[in-house]
Amino acid sequence: MRPAEFRYDDNLGKPWARALRRALELALRFDPAPPRELVQAFASAYYDGDPFAEALVGDARGGSREALARALEEDVESEPAWLDWAAVEHGARVFRRYGPSIFRFAGAITLQGYSESSVAKPLALTGAYAGDSARKRFLETVAFWIAVSEPGGLRPGAKGRASALRVRLMHVFVRMRLLAHPEWNLDAWGMPISQADATLTLMGGSFIPGLAMKAMGYRPTNADIEAMMHFWRWVGHLMGVRPSFYPTSMKQAWQLVFASIVKGSGLAGEDGRHLCESYVRAFAPDPRAPLPERARATLADGVHRGFARFFVPPWTYRKNRLPPAGLWALVPVAGFPFVFGAETLRRALPPLEDVADRVARHRRLRFYRRHAGAREAEYRPAQTFTR
Repeated sequence: MRPAEFRYDDNLGKPWARALRRALELALRFDPAPPRELVQAFASAYYDGDPFAEALVGDARGGSREALARALEEDVESEPAWLDWAAVEHGARVFRRYGPSIFRFAGAITLQGYSESSVAKPLALTGAYAGDSARKRFLETVAFWIAVSEPGGLRPGAKGRASALRVRLMHVFVRMRLLAHPEWNLDAWGMPISQADATLTLMGGSFIPGLAMKAMGYRPTNADIEAMMHFWRWVGHLMGVRPSFYPTSMKQAWQLVFASIVKGSGLAGEDGRHLCESYVRAFAPDPRAPLPERARATLADGVHRGFARFFVPPWTYRKNRLPPAGLWALVPVAGFPFVFGAETLRRALPPLEDVADRVARHRRLRFYRRHAGAREAEYRPAQTFTR
């Protein structure tokens, strides 16, 4: 079973897909096309949600969110056999190492996902990441990224673990409401916030930045990237994302990413375009603000747009009619010599590892406080639909 907009078989023989497959095969020295059983499992996962949490909410009959969160905590008390806490902490440290740059990167690459209806429609219908809410929702996601990746942040009783369970609960409520919405097309898009799309989100926080942010001067090893994948697998497990096909190696990750590119239909239309535009303009300065505040906001806006322009594929940028970024598009690589030099020193001198970690943690917390103030993330589902 697969959604109508899962076009892997239709696209695999097209010239662009054949060229991509051949180029990756030459570069990687293995076929990036995954085995048929992985493609089928990936496609079927578009109809998988979170049965345990959904049943829990359905049986709660008005129970408090705190009671539901406690019940979800019981679901994750038993640790899976694959869990390696050393790898989790290693992966979290690698994620922290990128500082606030990974927030901007991860936000930017989401724009590619907005081309797909299964990603764009839930956000469009609930109003999340659209219009004036784009900045607030992005910063809530930043707060989540910070919480889960703090040292020990996923241990029992830790803030990151609690945040993951709250987001899991939020997704259940959103999923249930969207399934009842007259515009939701189950045959074409699968389940809202499906296991498949959620798994790709986990890849967007681990494997993909592990490769792409080397352009900024970062130097993660394959072991670092695989540890980040393990870290995000545990975050996903806490959130009810437990696919049988989650990659455990670089080769498997490449194959899943290849399948995710080839299966795309790009049919999100105006909803996807509006989400992209809202994100790119999320940090635009308020013309009514005092001059010093506008100056700071102009800088933040330029860096934000620069990351989007640099990391979003040109065809996606043009398709969504996004505004030019000018020289801001060079911001991600402007610091390459300094980042590369610092990374080289860190790798050569082990005592610098802890220093670099403290600096990165400080920088990302400062980023959040600068843009969000003292506001705490709420992780609450939208109460109404935009249409």
